[in-house]
Amino acid sequence: MASQISPASVRSSAEIPLRPAKATRKDAGIRNGRIPIASHRPSVPGGRFAPTAFVGEAVPFTVAAFREGHDRIGVHLRLTAPSGTATLHRLGPLDDGFDTWQVQVAPLEQGTWKFRFETFADDYATWRHAADVKIAAGVDPILMREMGARLFDRAASEKTRPSDERTALTAAARALRDDAVDDAAALIVVRDPGIARFFADRPAISLHTVHEENVLLVERERAGVGAWYEFFPRSEGAVRRPDGSVQSGTFRTAAGRLPAVADMGFDVVYLPPIHPIGEVNRKGPNNTLDAGPGDPGSPWAIGSAAGGHDAVHPDLGTLEDFRAFVAAAQSHGLEVALDLALQAAPDHPWVTEHPEWFTTLPDGSIAFAENPPKKYQDIYPINFDDDPQGIRAEVLRVVQHWIRQGVNIFRVDNPHTKPLQFWEWLIHTVNAEHPDVVFLAEAFTRPMPMRALAQSGFQQSYSYFTWRNTKEELEEFFASISDETADFMRPNLFVNTPDILTEYLQFGGRAAYRIRAALAATAGANYGVYAGYELYENVARPGAEENIDNEKFEYKVRDWAAAEASGDSLAPFLRRLNEIRRAHPALRQLRGLHLQGTDDDAILAYVKSLPAALSPTGEVDTIIVVANVDPHSARETTVHIDSEVWGLPRGHDYDVEDLLTGARWTWNEHNYVRLDAFAEPVHILHVKARS
Repeated sequence: MASQISPASVRSSAEIPLRPAKATRKDAGIRNGRIPIASHRPSVPGGRFAPTAFVGEAVPFTVAAFREGHDRIGVHLRLTAPSGTATLHRLGPLDDGFDTWQVQVAPLEQGTWKFRFETFADDYATWRHAADVKIAAGVDPILMREMGARLFDRAASEKTRPSDERTALTAAARALRDDAVDDAAALIVVRDPGIARFFADRPAISLHTVHEENVLLVERERAGVGAWYEFFPRSEGAVRRPDGSVQSGTFRTAAGRLPAVADMGFDVVYLPPIHPIGEVNRKGPNNTLDAGPGDPGSPWAIGSAAGGHDAVHPDLGTLEDFRAFVAAAQSHGLEVALDLALQAAPDHPWVTEHPEWFTTLPDGSIAFAENPPKKYQDIYPINFDDDPQGIRAEVLRVVQHWIRQGVNIFRVDNPHTKPLQFWEWLIHTVNAEHPDVVFLAEAFTRPMPMRALAQSGFQQSYSYFTWRNTKEELEEFFASISDETADFMRPNLFVNTPDILTEYLQFGGRAAYRIRAALAATAGANYGVYAGYELYENVARPGAEENIDNEKFEYKVRDWAAAEASGDSLAPFLRRLNEIRRAHPALRQLRGLHLQGTDDDAILAYVKSLPAALSPTGEVDTIIVVANVDPHSARETTVHIDSEVWGLPRGHDYDVEDLLTGARWTWNEHNYVRLDAFAEPVHILHVKARS
């Protein structure tokens, strides 16, 4: 009988035929089942929200399960897809000494999945272990043989078993009862791997215990996987006039940049706010308070007489021009992400139409935004408490407006400064009608608010990656995002932003740019760069962690073609990273990053591997990343690789190819590595199957 797993539903590391769930009955008021479980994953702390995954993600379903005494148990995972397809998966023990069981499953349908764990007494495993020990020792051999024969009779009577299995089991029972078969021959039956496989697929179950049902929200692939590129449309195609002033780029000229972004292999082009910019308190270059007549101001100071959040800046074009830009992006395989910044310039229409949406101070003035020591005199934050229903209705209208223009991804500015309750309502309301819409939380804040935003619905989040630079810092960060928070939080590893130019990039030189891009592209399933990264823009405004002549406050006229033609561009390196990501599904996974040991405090190593059963290619995909995170030196060390991560016993040779240089080596458990930050600071190694 063939497995009843539907290939349209899941990929699984342990597919077994579906069987009915006939469970033991619980006593009233007793919470423990006959074969109890203690904890499970995927889950969200507190249990109030559903864990999440994305289509094709290899999700480890893990449970702590045990029973009294020494008899063996088994654990199944029963999954029900949104389409109603039910599948069954056998969990294996992790051998961690904590009664932990796990199976990996890649859901292939978008929507809400149901799952539950089923535990049972594994009668065959219990008998096989006892019979192997006792018959070999001459203890109760006749009794053990008869117990096995009865077990085989029971299994052979199951009508759902294939006829060849039933025939083999009947023959095995006859052999165990045959006086002419001595104990040594009976042990061959006990140890028969073919019979073991029969019972692995269709275990001999008793004390079957069905536990409570849980849900897993599976979202579209782009909610969990993507390479983002941020640029300001007003700078793309901007022209410097003879008098030094700048003519703004438009949606039409910005569309001219899209082929280059697509050629570098990015998936998402993210635009800062495209709306009219306030005239009142407009900021000048480098965040000064004195804007000249030609200064464009900050796009985050939204709103003027020309309109608010549902309008486009007149300099950029019309709404029709924006739709044409979105269509052009789609023709190049790119999605457009739009900034959603819930705040207003002093001359935004909301200020006069809805003054109750803002905080009025005792002197009658409206409070402007602050992030001490920063002040944003050109922005009024929204007060969500005086008219919450009015604000909800207006923001929902704005979001739906942009969805109609073709936008399905929103990068949300500073969500941690707005009520969590509001975001939970907005995201669930929008996703109920538009499940493909993705919200990214730009929340560089304390861990608890960041996690709470993710639990409440945000599909992605900015993270602390930008400030994690040493080996120790990166190991702690990667371990956290790939395991501790992976059931509900998907970090987007941006290497830089208009607001953030870290000291590592300021003083690390070109090596720092290569190192950070390689780490971001391989350690996370989502990563992003802000325009200018490929030009190594690294001069900071004095006293600030941001570029001088910041593009937030002025146009940036760049000569992309000249930089690439001269070889003075990181674009080819970014292109290669994205090619590697697309070719290797292991790198498009968040979960399952395995840190490896090195003998140098600046050499970081990790493995990402996807089993053949879970891979869309049908082959094991294993990548080893080794990086020198000190951008000022050449380092050499021994890297210690645990090949059991991808199923190869330790001590065996294997071949690796550096996907950045093409170099090939034969590796084993301990490997010499030299990484020169000024030449090749990173290895991205593909483990090749040996013929």
